Amino acid sequence: MRILVGTASWTDKTLIDCGRFYPPDCKSPEDRLRYYASKFPIVELDSSFYALPSHANAERWAERTPDGFVMNVKAFRALTTHQTPHKALPRDLQAQVKPGARGNVYLKDMPGEVVDELWRRYLFALQPLAEAGRLGALHFQFPPWFVAKREHYAYLDEVRERLEGYTVAVEFRHRSWFTEDTTDAVLEFHRERRFVNVVVDEPQGPSNTIPAVWAVTNPDLAIVRLHGRNHATWNIRDATSASDRFDYDYSTAELEQLALPIRELAAEARTTHVLFNNNREDQGQRNALSLMDLLPGIDPPAG
Repeated sequence: MRILVGTASWTDKTLIDCGRFYPPDCKSPEDRLRYYASKFPIVELDSSFYALPSHANAERWAERTPDGFVMNVKAFRALTTHQTPHKALPRDLQAQVKPGARGNVYLKDMPGEVVDELWRRYLFALQPLAEAGRLGALHFQFPPWFVAKREHYAYLDEVRERLEGYTVAVEFRHRSWFTEDTTDAVLEFHRERRFVNVVVDEPQGPSNTIPAVWAVTNPDLAIVRLHGRNHATWNIRDATSASDRFDYDYSTAELEQLALPIRELAAEARTTHVLFNNNREDQGQRNALSLMDLLPGIDPPAG
């Protein structure tokens, strides 16, 4: 049983500005990543959702982290069918894609050669992490309109085909995937394709939430993502950053309640990743350190 606990980002502005996690002498991106990796064995790269990561940055991340450190990487938003600002595309590809309403573009409206090139560049950028043994799962978080229907199952099959040989984690944002009628079929679909079912802890009620389905669908890896339980901010309008939405501080009692199912889940997979996505100031880092104390035999920082 291996359990790695960390957070979904190490560079959030509110985390840096609060001054409670990084020492005063941690001023540069290099210093911050090295310090983070001295405290946690894993991190989730969030910036790759907003823009394609670069090969050069991946080389730096590999150089600045110790052997055994793991980095899960979120998929670029266009590849998860999210609306994507036209300006978020690589400059040389922008001319080949016409922006739509509000300056956004969608994968379905892009020429096939542009889609292929986005996939190629995404994977090329991650090569240094893979070669250094740092690359964990590729995390595909789908939008609320990605509901359980035939064409979306077909797209999941396309994702699996394009990412042959990679560990792919799937997180939905629509309840249709996990209802009394659909849950068993969705989990079996995942098992057949070795997708990692992402177990979430998040507010319940809105249609763009899913329940926590504590099931392992890939024997090599289980993933738990903790978004917090802030109902008031989950669908907040005009949020200026992710920390506006995921503003939540888990109590000790809540972490104790989560520790038991995490241990049970970890007993069914070779490795389990637990990632805190509550990210206002140092919430995620404090909660992650507290949870580590509640999980016996947990993997320490890689360094």
